[in-house]
Amino acid sequence: MVHSEMCDNWGYDKLHQVIEQQARDEMRHAEWLIQRIIFLEGAPVVSKLNPIQIGQTVLEMIGHDQEAELAAARAYNAAIRLAHEVDDQATADLLTDILKMEEGHGDWAEKQRTQIKQMGLENYLTNQTQGAK
Repeated sequence: MVHSEMCDNWGYDKLHQVIEQQARDEMRHAEWLIQRIIFLEGAPVVSKLNPIQIGQTVLEMIGHDQEAELAAARAYNAAIRLAHEVDDQATADLLTDILKMEEGHGDWAEKQRTQIKQMGLENYLTNQTQGAK
């Protein structure tokens, strides 16, 4: 959400909207996981979160977010394997749905980095604004 608000502040409206939606997706994932843990009579632990890497430039933001998405995908794949080991198909299905969304976020970041490489940062950033008002 911090990256989204930074992009909004800088006038990169398109980036702001996409990154904000991804942050909302992440909040929804957390909600689904908390619901599942409670359903399974567990106690969700939300105080042990991975540290957030805040980028100071758009390129850093996209890079940090992509790294986080790749790490999340690895963690979800491991959790899906565990869910299968304990014959919990409902949890495996939930984790698979979340994994697909995470992979989509990672793919988006990869596309942005490719566009920056191909067209240059300045041209890329020009495309992220809504234009003169």
